[in-house]
Amino acid sequence: MQVTSTGPRTVQKAEGESVTLGCSYTPNPLDTGELDIEWSVVSPDTTQKDQMLISYTGGTKYLHALAEGLSFAAGDPSTGDASLSIALLSPAHTATYQCKVKKSPGVDTRKMSLVVMAKPSVPECWVEGGELVGEAASLHCRSAKGSTPLKYTWRRESAAPIPAAATQDSATGELKISNHSLSFAGIYVCEVNNAVGAERCRIHLKANKPPNRAGVIVGTVVGSLLLIVILLIFIGVLYWKLSNRNRYEKEVSNEIREDSAPPDSRPVSRRSGGRHVAYSPVDGTEVSSFSDGRSQTPSSVVHGHTVTRVEYDSKYGYAV
Repeated sequence: MQVTSTGPRTVQKAEGESVTLGCSYTPNPLDTGELDIEWSVVSPDTTQKDQMLISYTGGTKYLHALAEGLSFAAGDPSTGDASLSIALLSPAHTATYQCKVKKSPGVDTRKMSLVVMAKPSVPECWVEGGELVGEAASLHCRSAKGSTPLKYTWRRESAAPIPAAATQDSATGELKISNHSLSFAGIYVCEVNNAVGAERCRIHLKANKPPNRAGVIVGTVVGSLLLIVILLIFIGVLYWKLSNRNRYEKEVSNEIREDSAPPDSRPVSRRSGGRHVAYSPVDGTEVSSFSDGRSQTPSSVVHGHTVTRVEYDSKYGYAV
């Protein structure tokens, strides 16, 4: 018995695709026993048993694994083709597979590794830097999904190649331009690929002229001076308002002092500090006298009546 398949021992396929693991065989004329074919997954741990997937014995097919999409590629494996077909691949199918063909006394095996990978997703392209002539700029390309390793390659969409002054990193997807110029302007395409697929994105790199530095400086200076003038005007107006307010308050205060009336005279009490005024009838005529405890105010008789002179006191006024 001899397995005659000569295909690659390692097969790489994209997720969602299908694959056929070849296992063609040729029996020896001396092999007279019953044909027995087995497909299994080899355990990475040598102390563990291999997992049986599908088998063919005595003209009957047996499916041992609870997995969909497993079948013999040939309708009748006894015709010399024991290849295994797996549909709708997923990362769980990544493993080492063994085909064993036995027909007593002959037996032969073949092992193959299947690697199920995810295709790269459509990458995102962007520019870092101001795209100004004379300055540094860099193009970036990044794919969010995809089995590693991923390889990034930048190229110009036009026939002209990328200038030699630019450098690119195939692992990070960055294209560096240290001194941007008009020769770098144009449409660039980034392609990302791995063993099972490729995707690309495109971006337009511009070459903008830098702004007039002299104009920027003049504008900055003029703006600063204008701001200072506005600030000084504001301070002057504020000072003027405060000065007028203080002057007005002083004038109002002076007017209040000038217009205020003198305090009212305090009425003299009938007894205050030793002074007193007494009235007594004399022959039907009222006589008044004023005494401050020190001297008597002289009196006179007018037309038969006694009249007492009342003098003005500078502190208390006339006695009432």
